[in-house]
Amino acid sequence: MFAGLVDRERAAKINRALAKAYPDARCLLDYSNARELLLATILAAQCTDKKVNEVTATLFKHYPSAGDFANATQEELEAQIRPTGFYRNKAKSVIATCRALVERFGGEVPQTIEELTSLPGVGRKTANVVLGNVFGQPAIIVDTHVLRVAARLGLSKATEADKMELDLQRLLPQKEWTPFSHRIGFLGRQGCFARKPAHDRCAVRQWCPSRDI
Repeated sequence: MFAGLVDRERAAKINRALAKAYPDARCLLDYSNARELLLATILAAQCTDKKVNEVTATLFKHYPSAGDFANATQEELEAQIRPTGFYRNKAKSVIATCRALVERFGGEVPQTIEELTSLPGVGRKTANVVLGNVFGQPAIIVDTHVLRVAARLGLSKATEADKMELDLQRLLPQKEWTPFSHRIGFLGRQGCFARKPAHDRCAVRQWCPSRDI
């Protein structure tokens, strides 16, 4: 079902209010190229961006290329990324992803959603993080914050990230997809908490159907 005019107008008002409230909303992971952001996003699963940045500050110096990660041993990489949690599975994903980058893409990160999601352990969220922040392509990034906050705001009834991504795409112009994702993320981190959301200081309270709950 396509979004109606009223829905798009409401989404636009929410987006404008969030842009004013969070003018510096951005990706909080530290990176200097597409590969670093791709791997940092993998490491960020169920971990804070701050902790990931602490780990990657030395990790990316130790492994300066996709080939270096591809040739790393499981045990060696696990020791490097242990503070991010779930380090065994993450180490497997990082090594497998970098081997695929070397073998299939000459060590470079591809620039299409289809190619990115063909990499081991890379889903649409991770792919969209890279596309939207490094390659400047329109991308709705549905992380846990966006999934929670967009639902509370009544922007989507979807409970699955892929379906919510489509709903939000229909509501917003493409140029706003990535900025909106970051703004919603900032709202989720700074006020619209999973428990006890701070409705009293919410920049979009007037459009939130959950404000009195």
